[in-house]
Amino acid sequence: MTASPDLRVQVAPGLKLINPVIAASGAYGYGDDLEEMADVQKLGAVICKGTTLHPRDGNPQPRIIEVTAGILNSVGLQNIGVEALIREKAPEWAKWSVPVIVNIAGDSIDEYAAVASKLEGVAGISGIEVNISCPNVKQGGMQFGTSPAAAAEVTHAVKSATKLPVIVKLSPNVTDISAIAQAVEKAGADSISLINTISGMAIDIRKREPKLGNIKGGLSGPAIKPVALWMVYQVCGCVKIPVIGCGGIMSAEDALEFIMAGATAVEVGTANLIDPNAILDIIDGLGRLLSAGNISQISDLRGAARK
Repeated sequence: MTASPDLRVQVAPGLKLINPVIAASGAYGYGDDLEEMADVQKLGAVICKGTTLHPRDGNPQPRIIEVTAGILNSVGLQNIGVEALIREKAPEWAKWSVPVIVNIAGDSIDEYAAVASKLEGVAGISGIEVNISCPNVKQGGMQFGTSPAAAAEVTHAVKSATKLPVIVKLSPNVTDISAIAQAVEKAGADSISLINTISGMAIDIRKREPKLGNIKGGLSGPAIKPVALWMVYQVCGCVKIPVIGCGGIMSAEDALEFIMAGATAVEVGTANLIDPNAILDIIDGLGRLLSAGNISQISDLRGAARK
């Protein structure tokens, strides 16, 4: 009997996954939603929804709309706040075998550091993903992720506040994503995930107004996959730390493209909103693809398409 392919990967020091497929931030809330619909323990990891120092109500409705080959969302980081997360969610995560990574956000460097510090040593939390696509209130609202210096400053602050593995999630809304990636690597990031959503909007021509309550939102889904794949390819060529690819992954074939571009793992988001079991189908599909190609381990295909 032929052994099943080895899908194990390591995305950061001390953060080993049974397979390279991760539930992206926002896809399943705090993961307890997923537990009711699918076997969470089969995932590589779960990244919970964006968490801030204090609870947030989020943006006005409507927040999510369907567009051609994707969705626009403007949830606005609605969340229960880090204290409630530690009190209400982490104890449940501590019972799971699957690692849970907390996505964090803030309006200032101090807020990022404060959230990271509170998560330090909490049972059930295996890592932090830093969302740098947030406005820097002290610098006129420019996103931290659009400046190499600001991105590095956030990364350094979070790394200084915790011993947990730190993944920095990059924004695609930049001129040179390689410069941002190199800056956060130099600042101490353990790994990088990309891409976050692409800024966009939609207009209701009958009402003559934007369809989203917040006017603009983040585009995700199949429409952004070529952009995401190219950016992952670029970043994998300029950093040495592991890269996690995300953006429009709907199938095992999509996931394998990112791995062949150089990614160590992938995050799946929008696909889960269409089918809660999509992420499990992608994991199973990767195993079948490797078996069909007589490939014993997923790591053998990492960067296979690089030239």
